[in-house]
Amino acid sequence: MRRFALFFVVCALLFPTSFLCTAQSGGSLGAFAAQQDVGTVLHAGSAHFDAGEGTYTITGSGDNVWSTSDDLHYLWKRADGDVVLSARVAFVGTGGEEHRKAMLMIRQSLAPDSAYVDVARHGNGLTSLQYRNSTGDVTREVRLGVSGPPLVRIAKRGDFFYVWYAGADGKWRYSGASMKLPMQGPFYVGLGVCAHNKDRIETAKFSEVRLTERATKPGTEMQGTLYSTLETVPIASTDRGVVFTAAAHFEAPNWLKDGSGFLVNEGGHIERVGAKGEAPVVIDTGSLDRINNDHVLSPDGMQVAISDNTEPGGSRIYTLPLAGGVPKQLTANAPSYAHGWSPDGKTIAFCGERNGEFDVYTIPAAGGEETRLTTAKGLDDGPNYSPDGKYIYFNSVRSGHMQIWRMLADGSQQEQVTHDETNDWFGHISPDGKWMVFVAYGPDVEGHPADKEVTLELMSLADGKTSLLAKLFGGQGTMNVPSWSPDSTTVAFVSYAYIPDVDGGE
Repeated sequence: MRRFALFFVVCALLFPTSFLCTAQSGGSLGAFAAQQDVGTVLHAGSAHFDAGEGTYTITGSGDNVWSTSDDLHYLWKRADGDVVLSARVAFVGTGGEEHRKAMLMIRQSLAPDSAYVDVARHGNGLTSLQYRNSTGDVTREVRLGVSGPPLVRIAKRGDFFYVWYAGADGKWRYSGASMKLPMQGPFYVGLGVCAHNKDRIETAKFSEVRLTERATKPGTEMQGTLYSTLETVPIASTDRGVVFTAAAHFEAPNWLKDGSGFLVNEGGHIERVGAKGEAPVVIDTGSLDRINNDHVLSPDGMQVAISDNTEPGGSRIYTLPLAGGVPKQLTANAPSYAHGWSPDGKTIAFCGERNGEFDVYTIPAAGGEETRLTTAKGLDDGPNYSPDGKYIYFNSVRSGHMQIWRMLADGSQQEQVTHDETNDWFGHISPDGKWMVFVAYGPDVEGHPADKEVTLELMSLADGKTSLLAKLFGGQGTMNVPSWSPDSTTVAFVSYAYIPDVDGGE
């Protein structure tokens, strides 16, 4: 009993008002070692393990698990390595708070502002991967594209976390929600409940709970099946949402002008993905079957310019109806990569390599001669028009590393837009002209390779201030082309993950 007395004393000294420590013996708590209230709660929580039924019933109070601090009742054990935790989750009673949360949670510490990752089932069915990058940071989330799955799973492999779910058939499916968040040394893994109302208590039952642990094997994080996930992120909330995920390699979403879905490229083809995650449909592009990730829609949304490598010599640009049809070749020279279409529909901007130099060019959309707009040494790439047609934004290494630049549409008055240490690629301007989103690589990354930690940064064009929109694993293919929603509120992108089969197995 001395160790439990000591546990109470340490908690009281370290966290006098933050959380209530209520340790219990491991034998009465099933797979877990202890339970306690984390954060500020008005009503003490509890956890009970029914060995006969194999169920955990957890009651919790607290205001929320969100922002910079968490309130919940937490049933936990210490772990160090890789873990997989799964459970069937059901709330007890009806009519509770619609945002009450039942969670499978991994925390760095028991402090209320700790870094953490969880899969949270809300009372209204919303299910999401929530995370706090570091102590005291704000909470962010990736919302799953399914409501109220009865079975959920969170898997930690190295520094990566993945969320799975299963429906009535009991078959596990990767959700598309993943995150990289390093844990420093031993951490906590367990089950939690938050009432989302400081004056209430809520109860959830966790059954079919399975917790497995294994040593982390360095170098295995890139092993497994590659999944691509089409996501959207509203610029106001930054709460990401999964639209579609598949064990395939697709890239570069264009948001359709009517908001009905997206274009992506996969396996040399252009595909249309529905806004609600409907399965991709291949668009007829005739004999062209080596289409890359540089494609752009016309301003009226009726045509698409594609870049294809079928003909010898490298990528050339073609246009065709969005509904599919016979492509019309636009550029004679190769390689050429389509990126921007002028708001009046008359001109296409592209990156082309000529005589060993990559520069920005334009060409009439109806066909004609190309015009070179940049002449600086080094790579100029990713040209994209402002919605008023006045500027072309592009990325260039002329300053010493990749930054976003802009110029007048005729190529004059070239000026630098971003001034930071990261390598910035593919600046895309919102349809209302107020925002620019771009992909930022670390200072040590050359080019725009795949399989890198990147961020999507949002810049206000009114004052030049930049904020984090999303952190993800991706890079090449994440956002090579314009991907704003028609109403300028949301950005589409692709994230990637290597998923080990064992994490989805029984």
